[in-house]
Amino acid sequence: MEKEKLNCLKQTAAQIRLDIIEEVHAASSGHPGGSLSIAEIITYLYFKEMNVDPANPTWEGRDRFVLSKGHTAPALYAALAEKGFFSRDELKKLRQVDSFLQGHPDMKGTPGIDMSTGSLGLGFSTACGMALAAKIDNKDYRTYAIVGDGESEEGQIWEAAMFAAHYKLDNLCVVFDWNGLQIDGPVTEVMNPTPHDKKLEAFGFHVIAIDGHDFDAIEAAFEEAKTVKGKPTAIIAKTVKGKGVSFMENQVGWHGSAPNDEQYAQAVAEIKATM
Repeated sequence: MEKEKLNCLKQTAAQIRLDIIEEVHAASSGHPGGSLSIAEIITYLYFKEMNVDPANPTWEGRDRFVLSKGHTAPALYAALAEKGFFSRDELKKLRQVDSFLQGHPDMKGTPGIDMSTGSLGLGFSTACGMALAAKIDNKDYRTYAIVGDGESEEGQIWEAAMFAAHYKLDNLCVVFDWNGLQIDGPVTEVMNPTPHDKKLEAFGFHVIAIDGHDFDAIEAAFEEAKTVKGKPTAIIAKTVKGKGVSFMENQVGWHGSAPNDEQYAQAVAEIKATM
């Protein structure tokens, strides 16, 4: 990737991290850890990969995106605001009763949301349905989804994977955010769903494993996915929960906790130092 574009994406990812911290601090609740871990992935999707139009969020020809791990909505909201779907001022209203930014994505109230999610496992199934609809209607839009590693313990994830392969959904690309931690602890200790690569290959997926914080690797993976015919693609992205904030990184306690004022100030300073 050319240096100028890479620097631009890095700056956007840092801004999204900053907005995530702003959101959960203002709300005094939310899920910063898993939101921070997908900052690069969601930045690349909205600012390089996907064909979307903030002026026309329901445009029929748009690419679709489903955040199956819906509790990490702060990352999605930050990307949508940065892209221009709504004012950045709305971010400070996360989870407030007069806000359209609920704790989980709401397709009926929030511009740019293609599917309401929160019940783990359901979002990936919906993404499969969107991809099949494109096939049936002879449309060329692509569908993308992000699934959590803890979420992949849900049986519905694997039913959806079977469905995607059966219908040869080569217009579908799912990213598994492998940060290794879920609300109750390390994923492999709670209910080990690994090995994702071999399981997904057995289900009929084309599988790519990457560093989920490396934009060059992310770009190569999404470009490769678009060349795959006759089967869906799964990208297994190794990430760090709480990435970008030193005291949150790899700490399970930050799955669903908001920083206090002192922690907020430190987090903001650390992120701004990278910008």
